[in-house]
Amino acid sequence: MSFEHAPVSKGLMVGIGLTSILVSVFDVKHYFHLQLVPHISRHYQYWRLGVHHFAFSNSSDLFIAEIILYNIAVQIERQFGTLKFASFAVITTLLATLLEFISLIFFHRTGLNYIPSGPSALIFSILYQYSRIVPSAYTFRIFGLPLTNKSFTYVFALQLAVSYLPGSAAAALLGVLAGQIYRSDLANLKGYRIPPWLAALASRYLLPLLGSLRPARRSNRALPDPPSEAASRQNENEEVITTARPAPSPSTAAPRARVDASQRQPDQRPGGVVREWVDGLTGRSQPGIRIPTDAEITQLTTMFPDLQRDVLVGTLQRR
Repeated sequence: MSFEHAPVSKGLMVGIGLTSILVSVFDVKHYFHLQLVPHISRHYQYWRLGVHHFAFSNSSDLFIAEIILYNIAVQIERQFGTLKFASFAVITTLLATLLEFISLIFFHRTGLNYIPSGPSALIFSILYQYSRIVPSAYTFRIFGLPLTNKSFTYVFALQLAVSYLPGSAAAALLGVLAGQIYRSDLANLKGYRIPPWLAALASRYLLPLLGSLRPARRSNRALPDPPSEAASRQNENEEVITTARPAPSPSTAAPRARVDASQRQPDQRPGGVVREWVDGLTGRSQPGIRIPTDAEITQLTTMFPDLQRDVLVGTLQRR
């Protein structure tokens, strides 16, 4: 699978990877998580609501997120179209941010005071669309448990959801809720599209930075590649093993042919059945062999048109 017809998915994966690496290199990871107390309630750092979606705090979460995005985002973007998928990403990110802020306010007394960094809500929102739109290709069983080809993606998503409990689980649930709200078309969210000038700007300046989106060209050659020089020399030095009988020399071929001719039985000579038929007509047939008539041969030929004439004649003679 390639990124053909999926530039937003590729840009999202590249962007998350670059920002996560830069955040780790410059040691500013503590600015990219969302915490109600004291960052928002005391220091009024509301910019954390948007910044915490840009990067993951560790490499394991980044690796799992990239695997999930590669398996689900490309297919959803091809289903939606690039413009609609970009608009979907913007809407669900804003909606998930609002839901996270409300959840922190109402549930911080129960232990929900921290949302880990990373676009987990967007990933689970795309995952919800993937579960509703993309059908499974095949099913199988492990220890009697029925599974599909999509089960491995859900396992990776579950690992991402339980990495930093309860904040990671809250981000996953809110992402699924945001995707469900978008799919239900509440407040006509499906009809929103990013401005044309922004799409043109991204297509002109950002799309060339992503490189080629076309899949690798498949070879149409039907023959294998020629062997290398070292392989040719090795094949020349190897001994050829064959089970075929060696060809007889000219000096021994003629005596062996005479011996075979002398040991051949009379009924094994070439054209034995035809010769017997001719001998029968001319009176030189062996005693005890009956000569079939033309009517009998014609009758059997009509009954068994697939059999040869010499087979029918031999059958009538042995009757």
